[in-house]
Amino acid sequence: MVETNSTMMPLGTQAPQWQLPDSVSGNLLSLQELTGTKATLIMFICNHCPFVKHLQEGLVQLADDYKGQGIALIAISSNDADNYPQDGPAKMKEEAIAQGYDFPYLYDETQQVAKDYNAVCTPDFFIFDGNLSCAYRGQFDDSRPNNGLAVTGKDLRDAFDALVAGQQVNPEQKPSTGCNIKWK
Repeated sequence: MVETNSTMMPLGTQAPQWQLPDSVSGNLLSLQELTGTKATLIMFICNHCPFVKHLQEGLVQLADDYKGQGIALIAISSNDADNYPQDGPAKMKEEAIAQGYDFPYLYDETQQVAKDYNAVCTPDFFIFDGNLSCAYRGQFDDSRPNNGLAVTGKDLRDAFDALVAGQQVNPEQKPSTGCNIKWK
């Protein structure tokens, strides 16, 4: 694993459009059909990364806590499944079911979506407002594997709460840290 910080897409950037297969349903889904009315979280994750594993319960809790508030959560894996088969669609489906993901877990086989978002690590988080303008990019919270801090999702929760209230998200944001995306 190579620990990598996110590149921090400029705030205000319009969300790049895409259409990707969902690992659980097998359906081809687009950003347009999954967008939330208040906010859309696009998170680049994978199955094997210890930084993602550290946050999994927190991701599930976050989805549950914001259900019905106009917020959509979307997970995407862009890792090279040829060299990292545990991150391929079949294993993604198993992981989504085992963890109880209540959000789509999409597979970016060509890695083009990760490139379009300048995603470089797992996890890498991007929150877009109701107009699909980047309002937040950065970390889940200050917790990391082995640093002893509780997983709370505070940074994402603060951004969601601001957007639900119709307020601007605090522009002071910390980059996410995780494993580098496994490029082909």
